[in-house]
Amino acid sequence: MCGIVGYIGKRQACEVLIKGLKRLEYRGYDSAGVAFSGDSFRIYKCKGKVSDLEEQLKDKNINGCMGMGHTRWATHGEPTNNNAHPHQSMNGKFVIIHNGIIENYAKLKSGLEKEGYKFASETDTEVLANLIEYVYLHNQNNGDSLSCVDAVRVALNMVEGAYGLVIMSEDNPEKLIAARKGSPLVIGIGRGEYFIASDATPIIEYTNSVIYLNDDDIAVIGLDGLNLTNLKKVKQIPNIKKIDLKLDEIEKNGFEHYMLKEIYEQPRAIRDTYRGRLNFESKYLKLGGLHNVFSELKEAKRIMIIACGTSWHAGLVGEYLFEEFTRIPTEVEYASEFRYRNPVINKGDLVIAISQSGETADTLAAIQLAKKAGAIVIGICNVVGSSIPRETIAGVYTHAGPEIGVASTKAFTAQVTVLTMMAMAIGQANQGLTEKEFEDLIGELYAIPDKIEKILNTSNHIKDIAEKIKDSTNSLYLGRGYLFPVALEGALKLKEISYIHAEGYPAAEMKHGPIALIDEKMPVIVLATKDHSYDKIVSNIQEVKARKGCIIAIVTEGDTTIKEMADYVIEVPQSDFALAPLLTVVPLQLLSYYIAVYRGCNVDQPRNLAKSVTVE
Repeated sequence: MCGIVGYIGKRQACEVLIKGLKRLEYRGYDSAGVAFSGDSFRIYKCKGKVSDLEEQLKDKNINGCMGMGHTRWATHGEPTNNNAHPHQSMNGKFVIIHNGIIENYAKLKSGLEKEGYKFASETDTEVLANLIEYVYLHNQNNGDSLSCVDAVRVALNMVEGAYGLVIMSEDNPEKLIAARKGSPLVIGIGRGEYFIASDATPIIEYTNSVIYLNDDDIAVIGLDGLNLTNLKKVKQIPNIKKIDLKLDEIEKNGFEHYMLKEIYEQPRAIRDTYRGRLNFESKYLKLGGLHNVFSELKEAKRIMIIACGTSWHAGLVGEYLFEEFTRIPTEVEYASEFRYRNPVINKGDLVIAISQSGETADTLAAIQLAKKAGAIVIGICNVVGSSIPRETIAGVYTHAGPEIGVASTKAFTAQVTVLTMMAMAIGQANQGLTEKEFEDLIGELYAIPDKIEKILNTSNHIKDIAEKIKDSTNSLYLGRGYLFPVALEGALKLKEISYIHAEGYPAAEMKHGPIALIDEKMPVIVLATKDHSYDKIVSNIQEVKARKGCIIAIVTEGDTTIKEMADYVIEVPQSDFALAPLLTVVPLQLLSYYIAVYRGCNVDQPRNLAKSVTVE
């Protein structure tokens, strides 16, 4: 969840660190800090955002060509100056920054307290700093020679949990030590300089050559080079990859917020996701990432989709798609529940793991469970080189490009695009779809980006509606069939960035309880495009209207029936009903965005949230 950045080279480290922390701030923004090496450690940290830290540094000694920085999402301990990273060990030997959770920190802390250690913070990270120091000094006092990196190795073998770490040591001040288990860490290789970060966004300005650390890797980095081993002290061969990421992809490019930019990037993201895979003229569809396992996929007896948050909503759309197109029974599971409830997994089951970041902790743990049970596990994710593509046997990248806004938008539509293509490909192969149905769907999917651009051109109308309902305290989202998951996603977006309580429901379930909430102050957003359940949704709207609810309806262009009943109408182009989620979610994203802006909320960094959930 937290953001880590480190640098060693010939530049002024502070400039690299602050710029990197700003690019990583979507991972956490409760507090921030930096540390520089030299004759002694210089540590500066504070509660608040990176801009607050930057202000604090104006009159400080920040010169130096080696350092590390951290932007925090609080797990252990409230956001305070003391709890901010970096953390220094009690006797000053080590300074560390950490992304992850040390699960056995309480036991370790108790043991260290018995050895005389005192703690200045409530964090599990300070416990780890002191544990490393204790191991190091204890061996020295016993006459044993133990290097700083070996002390780190010994300490990490005592730790339970997840970590991405950068460590500086007083006795080896010209080296950075980086270690990873369960939390992502990337090393960028420049000309006579090295960069460390939680992801590639702080690195691409300087180099496109990176090493993705694997679990249990420990890297020692200095101006003389990089040495890579693991917890067992076995030398590892660095696998240097070239990243295809451009600087302008992580800038706002004239938009007020990243979220708005990413909403408007959806036509491009969807085109990039199906480019080279889907051909409109020849009615051709091929997903190269599934080639080696495709024969098993089309013979699968059951599909299980595992994900969290917005990716789970995309998975729910996938459930409808797979059962409609392939006739294979499909289930969708929260990864956090799947891994703890002893699920029934049969050998040969197809398990699809979905994650924007590719680092979601619960999803990764669920993948391990499914693999042990003999399932065919494939991934759908957005970040090349992340953990999920490396843990799965095959998969499909979404090609949505970097998503910086904490509230996911283009990742959702790109994931649904991939799920649609997967369902179509399997449906064609196992004859769940006729050839005409398959070809018609190719044409429909190919046209989606142009239709989204048409919706985006109505943003001023959506903004006007947002202004009318911005002061609501509750709202209800209703949908049927393919649009029920969109109702859930719309409600989640409103909750995430505007802090208005919202719930998504199947429209028919409204009468089973939620209808009691409806009054003239309750906005009810109804997804009511024309499909086989259209008449039913019209009846649901009438039920809300009879109770004086404020109705905002998402309808197919030209609809006059609902227009006469609803208070506000947002039109979307006609599409195949199976692809309607790709269109109807866009006005819901815009509605949430504009409501949040009107309420003065921090759209890109909503309170208590972080982009990449790398801890349980």
